[in-house]
Amino acid sequence: MKEAALYSCLHRFTRLGVAFSGGVDSTVLLAAAFRVLGSRVVALTAMSPIHPSGEKEASIEVASRMGVTHILFPSQEMDDPAFTANSPDRCYHCKTGLFSSMGLKAADSGITVLAHGANVDDLSDYRPGFRAAHELGVVAPLIEAGLNKADVRGLARRWGLENWNRPAMACLATRIPYGTPIQLHILKQIDRAEAFLRELGVLHCRVRHYGNLARIETGPEQIALLIEPGLRERIVTQLRQMGYAHICLDLEGYAPGKMNRDIEKNRSCSEKQ
Repeated sequence: MKEAALYSCLHRFTRLGVAFSGGVDSTVLLAAAFRVLGSRVVALTAMSPIHPSGEKEASIEVASRMGVTHILFPSQEMDDPAFTANSPDRCYHCKTGLFSSMGLKAADSGITVLAHGANVDDLSDYRPGFRAAHELGVVAPLIEAGLNKADVRGLARRWGLENWNRPAMACLATRIPYGTPIQLHILKQIDRAEAFLRELGVLHCRVRHYGNLARIETGPEQIALLIEPGLRERIVTQLRQMGYAHICLDLEGYAPGKMNRDIEKNRSCSEKQ
């Protein structure tokens, strides 16, 4: 029923541009749009240092296999002081610039409507980027059709999409505490550390950046792997070479939106005052 609802949402559009990261959400949205609109859908991907390494290549491969027209363009968020200041509304400024640039690129192909791959589960987290999408008229068909993350992965698997079980890869700025300026060398440091962990088989991980301290998050099932003597020593040695003096393991494990807890805590304190 949700699949039919998604198709129904997409039938409203004559042409559509899909904000495409190569992740499972935007891939399912793109695949559904391609089924409904065929050559009248275009995938648009921003190239940026805030994206983990390999993301651009993954998006190119997926779009190519699907046979969808794919437009890549450089994004400019690192030139925006409102973004690099890293305030709690950082994502609003990023998405405002992103969707504005994307809209111009889409217009070159005669497309006036953009869609992004947010799902219902995303509504439960702090997402200031949604405000930017709403203000700029960017639609969210997965949400309109009522699809959550499990639904999205289920469709991706049934449709034979190769990335159906790919871990979510949020932008690297989410590893930096609010209030710490976002700088290119920090993004590269985080990216190198996470890429190294993935090479070791820790596929779902985050390296939270606190100056010279790295806090590693992964799924509870992989925590035991990280503390194996030989592997633990390799991780400590490698991350120290990358510039971290202290390497910590978060025993709670990975949880989406964990860096937003400080916002929730501050709001709670303000309400009590």
